[in-house]
Amino acid sequence: MKNDVNRQFRLKNRPVGRIKDSDFDYVETPIPELADGEALVRNLYLSLDPTNRIWMSDMDQYLPPVAIGEIMRGGGIGQVVASKSPHHKVGDIVNGLVGWQDYLHVKPDAMFPLSTLPKDLPIPLTTMMAACGMTGLTAYFGLLELGKPKAGDTVVVSAAAGAVGSVVGQIAKIKGCRTVGIAGGAEKCRLIKEEFGFDEAVDYKAADWREQLERATPNGIDVNFENVGGEIMEAIMPRMNLYGRMPLCGMISGYNATEPVKADFNPILMRRIGIQGFIVLDFAAKYGEGAAQLAQWVAEGKLKSKETIVDGLEKAATAVNMLFDGTNVGKLIVKIADPATV
Repeated sequence: MKNDVNRQFRLKNRPVGRIKDSDFDYVETPIPELADGEALVRNLYLSLDPTNRIWMSDMDQYLPPVAIGEIMRGGGIGQVVASKSPHHKVGDIVNGLVGWQDYLHVKPDAMFPLSTLPKDLPIPLTTMMAACGMTGLTAYFGLLELGKPKAGDTVVVSAAAGAVGSVVGQIAKIKGCRTVGIAGGAEKCRLIKEEFGFDEAVDYKAADWREQLERATPNGIDVNFENVGGEIMEAIMPRMNLYGRMPLCGMISGYNATEPVKADFNPILMRRIGIQGFIVLDFAAKYGEGAAQLAQWVAEGKLKSKETIVDGLEKAATAVNMLFDGTNVGKLIVKIADPATV
């Protein structure tokens, strides 16, 4: 191996408020010798997602929290560099939960097996983490299976310049909907209209953002794809049309909060709003169908993928806060290494 150590982020403390470097132990461990049935993966790209903050917390969630002392959980793409496994060949590009580290020691009894990506992909690997990866699948299934948009519907998307939101808006346009994105700052609002094709943009950093939302939704809102929660969600709810649908993908505004986020349920009752929380894992049986459709839309130029790439594993603990500061555009990725030629 070119590197004889494996750098790892191990969870040291459960963060209070903003994630800090001191919440992790940044350690170097030896690269393990492989036993029969095992493989070694060199991680190339690490996905940073709002759910990382949930995994760090000791709270009710869809996977067990990362234990103190464990390698921080994270999705990513890597390359098999050594193998004694019949399932992994040297040179294979794989994706899955690889962790915040340089190398993943793959064992036969792994709880979350890796998937092998096809050779000679016509799109960049980073797109396989964004519009054609778990991000895109989250948008695809959340909107189409739960939001059930119809041509002519008004679809509102919060965090519209983010990884999931930007894909949701584009899929809604493909389905013939009128799309309104909520994003932070004039540049992001320009981006979601000019690059992602949203019909209207609401700048939540502007003093008059509530008035902007009213002007952008003169006929109410049929689908609200909720990524943020908090005061943005509270402003949207009274504008929902009767029997509107609300896929609840995230509540990112409250992930660093020390007190639970409270909401007014009155509009839900009065407008008979259908709200469904979901995790992309709920649709695992349909991943193939969704990924094929997303890839087709990318190939046809109907769906654009945008990524913010941070260089260096050592920056992961700092970079993850970009998700909560709103300083990333599209998918937030840490580049760890380049793939090797095999």
